[in-house]
Amino acid sequence: MYCNRKFQMIICLSILAAMIFFPVRMFAQENKEIVEHQTGFYYTVQKGDTLWDISDRFFDSSWLWPDLWSENRQISNPHWIYPGERIRIFHQKGAQSFVGKTVSRRRALEKEPQKEPLYYYYSPIDKIGFIRKDPVVPSGVIFKVKDDKEMISTGDLVFIRSKGDMPPLTAGSKYSVYRTAKPIIDQKTEALIGTQHYLTGMVEITKIEPRFAVARVIQSYRTIEVGNLLMPYKRRSPKIELIQSKKGLNGQLIISEEPANIIGDNDIAFIDKGSKDDVKLGQQYSIYYQEKQRLNSDTNEDVLLTPIVYGTLLVLHTEPTTSTVLITRSDKGINPGAKICSPIE
Repeated sequence: MYCNRKFQMIICLSILAAMIFFPVRMFAQENKEIVEHQTGFYYTVQKGDTLWDISDRFFDSSWLWPDLWSENRQISNPHWIYPGERIRIFHQKGAQSFVGKTVSRRRALEKEPQKEPLYYYYSPIDKIGFIRKDPVVPSGVIFKVKDDKEMISTGDLVFIRSKGDMPPLTAGSKYSVYRTAKPIIDQKTEALIGTQHYLTGMVEITKIEPRFAVARVIQSYRTIEVGNLLMPYKRRSPKIELIQSKKGLNGQLIISEEPANIIGDNDIAFIDKGSKDDVKLGQQYSIYYQEKQRLNSDTNEDVLLTPIVYGTLLVLHTEPTTSTVLITRSDKGINPGAKICSPIE
């Protein structure tokens, strides 16, 4: 009898431990998944930081610290934040950019420790494509999928044929899979803007045969098809440091990455300015419209009214004459051809 009771007690304790352990483990896995797919403006807490100081630095007002706290529910006590902790910085409605106060010359001479800059964390960075005037010369092309599957997805084996005079494919190398769209022409000038490169996934070469290679799909972003092309994979960091934008820049949105007539928050799009125009990763620009108005009905004189900013964008990737951008704020629908400019104060 005693042994049976002891055995039953052990079983109960084991079940209780499982009930405690597994939900925690499941929550950790779910939380990890959330973090991996999280995007937004962030700041890494440094030694001596407080929500009061951070709020003053980025919003020009220490009194907004309660709003900062409410945006970061992982902080249980607003008076206790720790170095290395990641703070999400919310975008104030109507604000064109974050303040990010600079250290005064006197404080700099005192060798105050450099504060970590504000950054934008964009986890799907490897999925974004680009527009390039001269299309990428592909390293290979998918000519068959194992078992002739109609839908190619993660884990599938595909067969690659080398293409052109590019370096030979090598076992263990990773390649981005993509396809191209029709060349984009400027409707006003009829000049060539470039060709859109649409990324569909990533493969790793597993075996080299005399006339072809075998690869495994390790990531599928979108529908991968026979005929999709390959180019060498280049890892891009999802942590994008915000930097000073180019002054006096004017341009326009070309198209959105996914076919759409209306572009909105968190959409990927392309602009007609690139590295040749000093556009760089981490810069922010305003999206605006500007109306004309006749001052006097007796004359034919029109004047340009004050520009109205209704959106912001963040540069994620640059080519010589174009850039890939993320719409971080849109107060209304944005159309291809919308005007962009340096941040308007």
